[in-house]
Amino acid sequence: MAVDIKKFIQFLKEVKIELKRVTWPSRKETLAGTAVVLVIVFITAFFLGIVDLGLSKLIKIILSG
Repeated sequence: MAVDIKKFIQFLKEVKIELKRVTWPSRKETLAGTAVVLVIVFITAFFLGIVDLGLSKLIKIILSG
């Protein structure tokens, strides 16, 4: 069991070293990326809403006719 604890501690040390090597995005880059994602989500939602509306009307026409 002591070996497992030593391995875990070694793992945490390696994680800390790796996190120091990471190039973190700036606040500006993070906000820009978030804005792009939100715009794409809204465009996709709008498109799927239009398709859903069209298919709903088509189904109503088929079922009532």
